[in-house]
Amino acid sequence: HDLSDDADYAQHSASMMDSGKHSSSSVVYLKDNVTIHPTQFASERISGRLRLIKQGSSLFMTWIPYKGQNSNARLTERDRNLYTIRAVPLTEVRSIRRHTPALGWQYIIVVLSTGLAFPPLYFYNGGVKEFLATIKQHVLIVRSADDANVFLVNDFQNPLQRTLSSLELPRALSVASGQSSVSVGETSSDENQERTSGDVYEGSISSSQYNERQRQRVHDPARDLSIQVLEKFSLVTKFARETTSQLFRDNNGYGAIERRSNNLSPIYPQKSNDSNKVPDKSPVPPDSLEFDKVSLVWGKPRQAPLGSDEWKTFLDYEGRIMDSEALRKRIFYGGVEHELRKEVWPFLLGYHAYDSTEAEREYLRAVKKSEFETIKKQWQSISPEQAKRFTKFRERKGLIEKDVGMSDLLSPILFVMEDESDTFWCFVSLMERLGPNFNRDQNGMHSQLFAITKLVELLDIPLHNHFTQRDCLNYFFCFRWVLIQFKREFEFDKTMRLWEVLWAHYPSEHLHLYVCVAILKRHRSKIIGEQMDFDTLLKFINELSGHIDLDAVVRDAEALCICAGENGAACIPPGTPPSLPVDLLYPLD
Repeated sequence: HDLSDDADYAQHSASMMDSGKHSSSSVVYLKDNVTIHPTQFASERISGRLRLIKQGSSLFMTWIPYKGQNSNARLTERDRNLYTIRAVPLTEVRSIRRHTPALGWQYIIVVLSTGLAFPPLYFYNGGVKEFLATIKQHVLIVRSADDANVFLVNDFQNPLQRTLSSLELPRALSVASGQSSVSVGETSSDENQERTSGDVYEGSISSSQYNERQRQRVHDPARDLSIQVLEKFSLVTKFARETTSQLFRDNNGYGAIERRSNNLSPIYPQKSNDSNKVPDKSPVPPDSLEFDKVSLVWGKPRQAPLGSDEWKTFLDYEGRIMDSEALRKRIFYGGVEHELRKEVWPFLLGYHAYDSTEAEREYLRAVKKSEFETIKKQWQSISPEQAKRFTKFRERKGLIEKDVGMSDLLSPILFVMEDESDTFWCFVSLMERLGPNFNRDQNGMHSQLFAITKLVELLDIPLHNHFTQRDCLNYFFCFRWVLIQFKREFEFDKTMRLWEVLWAHYPSEHLHLYVCVAILKRHRSKIIGEQMDFDTLLKFINELSGHIDLDAVVRDAEALCICAGENGAACIPPGTPPSLPVDLLYPLD
């Protein structure tokens, strides 16, 4: 499966760059107008320069957004820094997936050994062939046997290791997880004629230093592949193997969510022989925020749920909500009485506008009910014979029947609304916010896990350092929390209470990310003290289900959000779910 079997990816040109043995840095590949699409809007695209840099025997990839006249005028320095890719060594890349759509630009998705991936890189002026050919000159890159558009980087040549790697177990590969010390200067739009080789970068490490560090990791017995595989069989849970590992498996770049969302069944971790052994405690660095005190200072006490009498005080004589911000704040601090949820949830979900009258809402419900019945009849009218010839229908029907992730999100809404049509349209509104969680490219999930990484780094450096040292920066242990909004972590009534608090979008529309951080910080002493690695941490997180104090965590999340302030907001990429759709935030009329 070497690339030489594909004419498009045969050796591109010996003139690109020889494989020089010297330790100085040189640019072996440079491409301008390589672009990322943070949202679907063309005005928000970010263009930059993609480079491959050879330093000694190591190859690094960078992508720097433009500055100056060729840059996106709406691009803030915060966003620019957020999306910049700084000197990623190819030893930390697991695979590269090539996409060639029938219409539009060719693009690639680079998946790291941690399972996370960078945003798709669109090549407006071509250059994917040259990019892969250049990589081929300097590192081992082979085509996946399962997908001709996936190219595996640093794939094992040993047949036994290749078979073991096909198990797709997390951290099965020994890779460098520390940040590279290579410092690559940022590129502005005025530097488009920059030389393509011979550049020397300040702060560069010598190739001998880098390679020595790599050798130490590779020959560390604790990271030996065989030992890790045995650990995986004894410790890793069904969730880790069937959900997180498969979801981000390198054969498919990003896994298709519809094939995996039904793997979210309750977890019963396997116990190893030494499961009752108490691990040695390690010193726990203090929390710089003094977390319990922070929650007392900033996290206000919870209130009683919003009742029907108080609800009426928010409405004018025609049924409009007079102060939506005050209402959302009230719901954040207390939730809603169950009998009132049927009336309030449609506002929180965006199905009803806050400034709509009661008459307008009744009219909308009638129109939407008629529309729902039409859709339902169309769906039911397709006969088995028609279905045989209707591929798309069969695919969608199959997805609906097995998509248990969807049931987790839909069931509380149906329980509250008690009406098929209202439930359907409320669910549609919810999916307009959470839909990116279930996209094939998994950008929505990646952006949220990435944001949690940055928030922990901002709010608890010792905990972040622990996750770095233990190869836990992929944050897959938070995956279930984020995907189905903590549905499996609380009792049903508490889940509904948490959801309406999150839907209030106060004090942040991304409060769920701070909830994740709050839970982790609540247990930081145990996590750090017992030196939990990925598998132990995943088992521990799964066992927290049903044992999390909801009120305390929400208070802590509020405190963290206030403490993080603008720096916290800067950690969250634009368009990260559950951001409201742009047409709801900025109506055209």
